[in-house]
Amino acid sequence: MGVIDIILLSLYIIAIITAVYILFKHRSYFHERFRKGVVSVFMLAMLFFLAAYTFKMIIVLLIRAAAVFGFATPELSTWLLHGWTIAQIGTTGGLVALAWLTWTGRYDQFVTLRRLDKKIEGDIEDADA
Repeated sequence: MGVIDIILLSLYIIAIITAVYILFKHRSYFHERFRKGVVSVFMLAMLFFLAAYTFKMIIVLLIRAAAVFGFATPELSTWLLHGWTIAQIGTTGGLVALAWLTWTGRYDQFVTLRRLDKKIEGDIEDADA
């Protein structure tokens, strides 16, 4: 294991810890906003991006650790490649959403979840009748 391997593994671990910390510290905001039924689109996009980024960093940590510590197998490599692809789709989607919100300057958009719930409940009640 070389110096670069140690640096990369350390940086990946720090990235994972800080991303999980940010998600953990914002949980009260999301819990409150989901309970009230109104969530900021920008914060929701940030949550989606950060969750996908955290998953992506866990995958890259596993990829690097498998190479450094020699437990890489073809099956593990396939699973990690699929995980990396899913994580990349998530991070790209989150970045596109954040870029669009930044480009339009619409930081104050909100999603009303309760209206959606009531509409779905109303549709179900109408279908049952």
